[in-house]
Amino acid sequence: MEHFKKFLTSRFKQRKNIISVSAYHNTTPFPTHTDAFDLLVVIVAEQTNIERNLFHYIKEGHRIQERWLTPADLEQWLFNGENRNIIYWILQGEILVDRDTYLESLRHRLLEFPDLLKEQKLLMEFSFFLSKYTQSKEYLAEEHFLDAYSNILEGLHHWARIAIVEAGIHPELTVWRQVRLINPGIYKLYEELTLSTETLRQRVELVLLACEFSVMSKMKSCCILLLRIIENREEAWRVDEIQAHVDLQHIHINVPLLLNKLVKKSLLREVAVSLDDTITELELRYTS
Repeated sequence: MEHFKKFLTSRFKQRKNIISVSAYHNTTPFPTHTDAFDLLVVIVAEQTNIERNLFHYIKEGHRIQERWLTPADLEQWLFNGENRNIIYWILQGEILVDRDTYLESLRHRLLEFPDLLKEQKLLMEFSFFLSKYTQSKEYLAEEHFLDAYSNILEGLHHWARIAIVEAGIHPELTVWRQVRLINPGIYKLYEELTLSTETLRQRVELVLLACEFSVMSKMKSCCILLLRIIENREEAWRVDEIQAHVDLQHIHINVPLLLNKLVKKSLLREVAVSLDDTITELELRYTS
């Protein structure tokens, strides 16, 4: 494997479009971090030169997965959590090529967990939680108990990730192992939901109640980035302006759902603005 890593280094080091190359060698019997390949190679390259972004091949008896990303792709994965392995690859991979120390700087940035990234992660996870929590309540009211259960289980997972981020740690794939040490109360709820002998309805109701009192109290702290953006100008914001803000572009959040909930909790105000002289249509905008 070391011989192949040297081959990769010499292969990409002189190519001007290559920014960084990192290799992660899996040594476990269950290579989930590498999608069951022996070696994962992450290549960060300039946008204009990428034709394909995924390659699978065998060399020297090793099964290899090669992933090509632009810096923009990498940033988006890190921010929105599309591929939760990406942080593991960046922190644990062996850097083979690194022009202008791009990957090394990114690694340090992740380890430091800067405030903006933390706020973005909290906002994203709270948005996911709120969506699953709301859906579970609706399904429970309609007596679709299995659907209510599956949604609140996902919501509980996002609550666990919120607790992990609040502790200044990046959530891993093994979230329940992490949260058991950081917040045993959330882990206990997970056990109650999945292992209790109570009826399915009773278990879902218990977790929904806990979510209502515990997670909803975190709304302001989890949405601090969104609230600060809206507070930064006196003029009320259109929803499309909020979605297009530079600090929100790379993360997946349900902006309309969040705005609606923040208004109901009196953390934001809705302002109705006339779009024409006849006042036949009023646009809702948002301000602090």
